[in-house]
Amino acid sequence: MLIINADDWGRSRAETDAALQCYEKGRITSASAMVFMEDSERAADIAKKNQVDVGLHLNFSERFSGSLVDARLEDYHRRTVHFLKGTKYSQLVYNPLLQKAFAYSYEAQTAEFGRLFGKSPSRIDGHHHMHLCANLLFSQLMPPGTTMRRNFSFWPGEKSALNRTYRRLVDTWLARKYRLPDYFFDLTQCICEKKLERVVALAKSSNVELMTHPIVSLEMHFLMSDEMGVLLQSIEAGNFDRLRVVASAASPVSPVIQHGSRCERTIAIARSSCGSQTST
Repeated sequence: MLIINADDWGRSRAETDAALQCYEKGRITSASAMVFMEDSERAADIAKKNQVDVGLHLNFSERFSGSLVDARLEDYHRRTVHFLKGTKYSQLVYNPLLQKAFAYSYEAQTAEFGRLFGKSPSRIDGHHHMHLCANLLFSQLMPPGTTMRRNFSFWPGEKSALNRTYRRLVDTWLARKYRLPDYFFDLTQCICEKKLERVVALAKSSNVELMTHPIVSLEMHFLMSDEMGVLLQSIEAGNFDRLRVVASAASPVSPVIQHGSRCERTIAIARSSCGSQTST
């Protein structure tokens, strides 16, 4: 199954409207919503009206642009943004001095999602992929059983062996606690590197998430094209609700690493070794 997910729902009016246009034509199947942003309220109403499958797009890397942010949240969130955007290595480092700030921002965002959508998020991913920063990865904040976005998938030779090993370790750790699609790709990269056919082939036997940003003209043009229409006729396209049904009926994933503490230590070693090679 191919899940075509539009990120940044609610970040701005233009981004919401672009994703909605694709959804109404059946070119995306789900969206990830940002809260405390300028279009979050309107975007939530649109999603509920159109029955869009929406997850929470956690934001730790960009200032909130909405009007409902209190001073305490603004301060804590500013600290996380400053830290994570400090260097290209920041997301690999666990900062114990900021754990309270991360927790407060996470809890505020999940609570706001609940207020806007009338339910807790059953699916979580992150703006700039920061849901996999060290302070989130090694915390107990995200409930077990939540559907989660995994690391980007690459074929051998696209990244170094160390980079792929690091991603595999993190995904193994995630799979012990959360539900994951089998593969995760970015639409722009698939178009530019001409590997969409391989992604579609994978989706015929596996659950594949394809990340999109319809506000990007290249992606919007492709999503609305006849080529995309033909592609969708050749495979099953679904949303994350369908993934949860499939996952619950399947056998549990057997983790490669059996002990959490050992997995944490191994990931930490891989983080320190591969540095910038882990960037998404």
